Amino acid sequence: MARAVNAETLSLVKQWEGFRPNAYPDPGSRDGTPWTIGYGQTRIKGRAVRKGDTIAEAEAASLLVTRLAETAAQVERLVKVDLSDNQFGALVAFADNIGMGGSKKVGFSNSTLLKKLNAGNYDAVPGELAKWKYNDGKVMQGLVNRRAAEAGLWAKGAFVSTSTVEAKPGNPIKEMTTPENIGAAGGLLGGAAAVASGNGPVQYAIAALMVIAAITIAFLVIRKATR
Repeated sequence: MARAVNAETLSLVKQWEGFRPNAYPDPGSRDGTPWTIGYGQTRIKGRAVRKGDTIAEAEAASLLVTRLAETAAQVERLVKVDLSDNQFGALVAFADNIGMGGSKKVGFSNSTLLKKLNAGNYDAVPGELAKWKYNDGKVMQGLVNRRAAEAGLWAKGAFVSTSTVEAKPGNPIKEMTTPENIGAAGGLLGGAAAVASGNGPVQYAIAALMVIAAITIAFLVIRKATR
């Protein structure tokens, strides 16, 4: 069974594509092609989108889900290393935007990003994503922002590296955000804020000590999570 994309991925693509009920020309191309509609759809009803086409949001959302499922199947086939759900989703969102590529066109399938990732270099992915910011030879701020969002999704619960631990499956940082850890550090910071609301050097000194304690707890949690 093909791997499905998670809700975070669908939300990211919807946010950056934006829903457009009326067909519009590609702002980055010289002649406006391909015309686009809905959530970045360039084809509807078995043909290319044309000027004057319209679409309802429900239909556009359905087409997007189908499109992402098709892209996800290709990404799953091409990537040879383990990925978290968010990492997989980030690559699907990225590939959906730039295309899969082929013998005459550069895309996800023949990208340096894919080569480095399949070699086990997880840490190279955010930097490789950031390189894909050009449209017709020009830097587009919208693409810069989208690549940053994809990198953010990639890093959310990702396999991380430290000075002594390589990035790899089984080394996620999600343990850092358990309720117990958040409660411990957050409680101290909240208490520090309450103490600091008083006046006088004694209150300030106590608040400072509580902040230091919270930072220490956070450090120990991170150290434990990355072992």
